[in-house]
Amino acid sequence: MDSITQIALGATLAGAVAGKTLGRSALATGAVLGTLPDLDVMIDYGSAVANFTQHRGFSHSLLILAPLAALLAWALWRWKPQPGYARWLALTGLVLLTHPILDSFTTYGTQLFWPFGPPVAISNIFIIDPLYTLPLLAGCIAFLIRPPATTALSAGLLVSSLYLVWTLFAQQVMTDRIRPALANAGLENPKILIQPMPFNTILWRATALTDNHHVEIVTGFFDGDIPLNLEYFPRRPELADAVSSFPEAQRLEWFTRGFLSYDRSGDQITATDIRLGIPGAHPFTFVIAAENGDRFQPLVSVREARPPINPEALTRLWTRLTGETPVLCLAGLTIPAPGQRC
Repeated sequence: MDSITQIALGATLAGAVAGKTLGRSALATGAVLGTLPDLDVMIDYGSAVANFTQHRGFSHSLLILAPLAALLAWALWRWKPQPGYARWLALTGLVLLTHPILDSFTTYGTQLFWPFGPPVAISNIFIIDPLYTLPLLAGCIAFLIRPPATTALSAGLLVSSLYLVWTLFAQQVMTDRIRPALANAGLENPKILIQPMPFNTILWRATALTDNHHVEIVTGFFDGDIPLNLEYFPRRPELADAVSSFPEAQRLEWFTRGFLSYDRSGDQITATDIRLGIPGAHPFTFVIAAENGDRFQPLVSVREARPPINPEALTRLWTRLTGETPVLCLAGLTIPAPGQRC
């Protein structure tokens, strides 16, 4: 999740655990600890792909954070004996461990059990979701005004947690709606990713993989009986084969679970993570290989500039979310003329 959400969650948990003893400093302690795992962004691993895939790695591993929480609790207890080691441990453990667990509900990918196993990405909540964050912030504000405000903090945690449960339910409803449409299009059991569109859990996006294409669907709870619109985008499997032996391509395939699209830019091959963003505005595209005679050779990867954001994007997303616009073409984030499809 975004930094503000992690700060709010850490502060809320710390205030609930030790606010009566530590006062407002509990919120500051929780906010700092809630930010700690994300400091790995300051590490340069030597290439764009490495930086992308190592983020949310060791610093988000439960196997690392659990002993770190015990160590920090001991240090804080030695510095400030009250509220006692057990409560310090509850504070550090809850704040540090909930950070990667919450991140795992997003699409990016969180290596919860680094160095073992693949990243976890449940994809049921967008990385920025005000409806999750605002209850936590409200509890923190109440605490700052009149500590310890344990009821407000507990209410914020309860509301945010229930909202997270709702996102899992909503994702399943959308899955049950989308799979029959894919089957009718000849895609019986494709690899599929279903995630909310930005800032909400009413409008959802599905991405399904075939050998030659990835298929995109946008649907929401206010769509009624509107037939689902399928958009097809090329994946260029011949380019994937050309770089399949390159370590950075393999790393991207592992990290994204194969949700990649390859393209050619001049004499270079690019790989795009199609999970994040939308077609035409994917934020993570990497140059990973260059043509050398009759074959390609690997490069130290670089990340291409992020595409500009369409200034009308939020307005069009809103009209699509409310059902006012029945179809939104992801290729250009455009609205087709009445009676036309993408």
